[in-house]
Amino acid sequence: MFDNPQGTPPTERGIRIALIFALTAERLSAFYEHGQWMNEGQGATLAADWLRRTKRTLPQSERKQLSGLSDDMARQIAATLSREAGLFTAYEMMEALDPNYQSELAQAMMLECERLLDASEAS
Repeated sequence: MFDNPQGTPPTERGIRIALIFALTAERLSAFYEHGQWMNEGQGATLAADWLRRTKRTLPQSERKQLSGLSDDMARQIAATLSREAGLFTAYEMMEALDPNYQSELAQAMMLECERLLDASEAS
């Protein structure tokens, strides 16, 4: 997900979108697996871990903001889908964290992450 198949480095905006996607996938997976939502701080820590793996950093305030966006998205998905559809969505998103995995559903979710980021920057 953080790799760019064209070989060019991802943009800062692309990294933020991918991070919202990854956090949403992790939140949904944890929710369906354990029946609990991560809090914003846990999400920000998970964001820092994701960034560290790719040798990138973002300020804590921005990690918290992106964590909040992912929380909103994950809760909206869980509230609007049946349990089975939610489990499938979480599975597809987690699988799509591997850049070799192609999924139309994950691509649609990535576009929604982009829309969320754009909306948050506009307000």
